[in-house]
Amino acid sequence: MEKLAALRHSLAHILASALQTTYPDKVKFGTGPDTETGFYYDVFFDGVDFMEKDLKTIEKQMWKIVNQNLEIKYFEKPVDQALAWAKGSGQTFKHELISDLKAEGEKTVDFYQIGDFIDLCKGPHLAHTGEVPKGSFKLTRIGGAYWRASESREQMTRVSGIAFESEKELKAYLDMMAEAEKRDHRKLGKELDLFTFSPLVGAGLPLFTMRGGMLRKKFEDFSLSLRAKAGFERVWTPHITKIDLYKTSGHWDKFGDELFMVESKVNGEQFAMKPMNCPHHTQIYASRPRSYRDLPIRMMESTTDYRDEKTGELGGLSRVRSLTQDDSHVFCRHEQIKTEVSALANIVKNFYSTIGMNDLRARLSYRDDSDGYLGEQAIWDEAQKQIKELAIENKLEFFEAEGEAAFYGPKIDFMARDAIGREHQVATIQLDFVMPGRFGLEFVNEEGKKETPVMIHHATMGSTERFLSVFIEHTAGHFPFWCAPEQIRILPINDQISDYVAKIEKVLEETTLENPLAHNDLRFTVDTRSESLGRKIKDAIAMKIPVVLILGDKDKEEGVVSIRLKDKEEKVKLSDLANYLQNLK
Repeated sequence: MEKLAALRHSLAHILASALQTTYPDKVKFGTGPDTETGFYYDVFFDGVDFMEKDLKTIEKQMWKIVNQNLEIKYFEKPVDQALAWAKGSGQTFKHELISDLKAEGEKTVDFYQIGDFIDLCKGPHLAHTGEVPKGSFKLTRIGGAYWRASESREQMTRVSGIAFESEKELKAYLDMMAEAEKRDHRKLGKELDLFTFSPLVGAGLPLFTMRGGMLRKKFEDFSLSLRAKAGFERVWTPHITKIDLYKTSGHWDKFGDELFMVESKVNGEQFAMKPMNCPHHTQIYASRPRSYRDLPIRMMESTTDYRDEKTGELGGLSRVRSLTQDDSHVFCRHEQIKTEVSALANIVKNFYSTIGMNDLRARLSYRDDSDGYLGEQAIWDEAQKQIKELAIENKLEFFEAEGEAAFYGPKIDFMARDAIGREHQVATIQLDFVMPGRFGLEFVNEEGKKETPVMIHHATMGSTERFLSVFIEHTAGHFPFWCAPEQIRILPINDQISDYVAKIEKVLEETTLENPLAHNDLRFTVDTRSESLGRKIKDAIAMKIPVVLILGDKDKEEGVVSIRLKDKEEKVKLSDLANYLQNLK
């Protein structure tokens, strides 16, 4: 990975060099890091209308630089000389960055040079541009970005590219991205009539249609049923709260800028729209005295929270302002942690194996050395040790990541791989030794003394909206039979067989699926439009209906049903139809 990071970082500088060569004295450079799949550079064009079509020109210039096999030289400058360089070359953004380094007490500044192009950077880089493998990168897009991510600052142009260690890997990634574009949940959400957005409602506030509402209900019900079997009981909390709750929990200091505020017109009292549910659940625990005999106490809720995300960061269902969490919290003793976490891990495994996302691994998310965390280091050390032991005991494939913890405790974040190989964070289990103490939560132990419980946070889907964005793209909209909004569509060839259609409808109405995931009556429609059969079949295929029943005169005579599935067609006797549907996944 270090070699790949060096390649991508070097390409960011080669991109900047190509821009400088193509537009001399017309470009001011911001920053250009490597990314998870490639690189980008944020630049400010002075008098240049840079467009997507110009990417090919810049890419050709990059290959010219690569083919020259130029040395990527490292050197240092005293900070004042570096400031003079930035001022003399008109690089105002670099001047600002160097000024910040000087203010932080830095005496020298690191630079790299490719030919005539000079840039401040710490690396890592390749030794020569000729080390860039043939066919290993491609410029992909231009976009907008505010300088230093501040909406009050200059609007930069972000030029982005992708890069891999070989042409073969690059092609595989491009193929995957082409497939991802076909599966884009925003596109499918519109085509399959699942959700919409309205400018009158607001950005980042999705509206689920009847079909989309059914889809999300099936998953919410499934998540609730798994947790209910594990001993969780439902609670309910209001959508607004006094800000004192979040000041006590620590969320106000950490996430205060993300809160939607509401003011009472009666007395001016300030409330916040709840961004999460854990502080509310602590107050249910605190509502009465607790004994060790009561523990563990397991609460669950499926409820919508609200976060004031920046408009530019919103994207379909992946990032929204109203997010529904299938949230769970366990209040238990230290010695009960192992049992409770194991039960939660089993819920996660059951949920994702059932929906066909079996390739799970766990990220053990630890704190780093920054000061954005609550609680003593010793408490964190204990919690992080327990997290790792629990991952091993539950036979989880895992990796460790510093800086990914919640501000109150370490996490087991589950990562699921979708049908085209992308990895997404989904479920989470979090240990919290901090918040119970901040709220003064207690229970009386066997000796009549008061102890502080441990709090375990869990979400199976996380955000329902974000989960659905992943699932829609994972399935490409071909939903399993049990959760499909419309499971069956009946296509009669003519009106003369309406009595036979009625018989089919009666069978479907009287069939209750035994599949524990479905636990409902069948959802079906009859297409009675005066369209040709070919048109009706085409429309059913476009809506990705799992089961299409095609009925004609011959079917009526023979007492059979012609069934069209995604991958096959077959005939079934009407008397066997109910059993046939029971076996569909």
